[in-house]
Order: sequence, then C-alpha cells, then structure tokens
Amino acid sequence: MRHTTDTRRPVPWRSILFRGLLFSLIWWSLSNGVAASWWVGVPAVLLALISSLYLLPPMTMVWSAWLKFIPFFISRSLHGGIDVARRAFHPALPLAPDIINIPLRLRAGLARVFMINTINLLPGTLSVSIDQNQLRIHVLDRHQDFMSEILQVEEYVSRLFGIPLQTADQGE
Repeated sequence: MRHTTDTRRPVPWRSILFRGLLFSLIWWSLSNGVAASWWVGVPAVLLALISSLYLLPPMTMVWSAWLKFIPFFISRSLHGGIDVARRAFHPALPLAPDIINIPLRLRAGLARVFMINTINLLPGTLSVSIDQNQLRIHVLDRHQDFMSEILQVEEYVSRLFGIPLQTADQGE
C-alpha cells in the first residue's frame, strides 16, 4: 500500500473573491455603470481573474511587517538618493565601483523580484543580473558596507511575504 500526501494548496477563496470584486469594480467604472455592458463585462472579469491567478498566484502577506519595512525603505531610499547626488556634485568623494556576486536566500518568485528591485534604491547599489541563486550588483564604492543592508532587505522581504530564507545548500 502506497502512502501519498496531498500537496495541493487549498483554494484561495479570499484572494479569488477580492480579485473578482476588484476586477468587477474596474469594469463597472470603465463602463460608467451601464448594466447592458455586463454581457461583455462578465467574461472580461472572469478572464482577468483567471489570468491574474495564473500569473500572480495567491500568497501570504504579513501586513504588520510592512509597518517596519516602510520606514526602513523610505529612509534608505532617501539616503541612497542623497548619497548619489553628493557623489555626482562633489567629485572628490571616493568612488571604487565594482560588480559583486551575492548569494540569494529567497526562493525564486515575487518576493525575490521585490527584494532585487528594493536593492536598486539602496545607497550606491544597482542590480545587474541574476543567475540561479546569485545576484550580480553594481556598487559605487566596494569599501562601503552594502552587504549588511542587502542582508537586512532580504530578511525584511522574507518577513513581508511570510517565507523562510534558504541556506546556501538548500538551493531552489
């Protein structure tokens, strides 16, 4: 007798309901509330709903973690903008550009993309490419402590999406 476990995820009814209502509201506003438009609207809303569930599967979000992330993100973004502007207008400031490989601990998906895009707003860093679990970033000054900020962003994002960080040997 074989023992199998059901690894299917439960139906995300809250996500389906939320997205269905959102797409219905969008259709209603685009059609100025004309009831006759629903002959086209219902199939359009269903197609949008199915497409959105396929392209962006429902996921867990830890909304309370956003309360800690938003101030961090705003302060680091402002600091990054000021730092780059200072370097542009004050050429005597040190520049030691480099391309650095960073091992990623977030599994592939929306959380990883969110983290990579957030890194672009840190002081003196810009994502260049990704290959498997390695992120290549361009840094303005390789002597700055950019690694601790990148690790901090990765930890914030893992909390935001409610997913654990992988160790180097876990892979994808």
